[in-house]
Amino acid sequence: MTEARKPIDVLLVEDDPGDVLMTREAFADHKVANRLSVVSDGVSALEFLRKEGEHVDAPTPDLILLDLNLPRMDGREVLEALKADDRLRAIPVVVLTTSEAEEDVVRSYSLHANAYVTKPVDFDRFIDVVRQIDEFFVEVVRLPSR
Repeated sequence: MTEARKPIDVLLVEDDPGDVLMTREAFADHKVANRLSVVSDGVSALEFLRKEGEHVDAPTPDLILLDLNLPRMDGREVLEALKADDRLRAIPVVVLTTSEAEEDVVRSYSLHANAYVTKPVDFDRFIDVVRQIDEFFVEVVRLPSR
């Protein structure tokens, strides 16, 4: 465990405005002011990560929360592209999705996702899950320094 909780940069790749709002709320209610950036599709996620277009000044995230079902490029394709990129592959990725399909779980791990979490439909449980992910990556694991 770290002695002092240091804020981390988190990229949320999510197209559902309700899930974005709930994730923002979970972060806001938490004791650490992690910096949360949001993009709503797979193409924008890769542009953000590669600092292209409108994202040239984007922070390099310490953690990515990735939905699978995204417009323009789905989360599986995003995961595959970023894990194939030497500059991005070390960033931990938590797949946070509504899919409970076993093939999505297996494929996500085969593409080197660090965790697979099915989004709870209950608001309070969703908030709790996001807090637990945040706590794990801030308090328990050691992330690579940039």
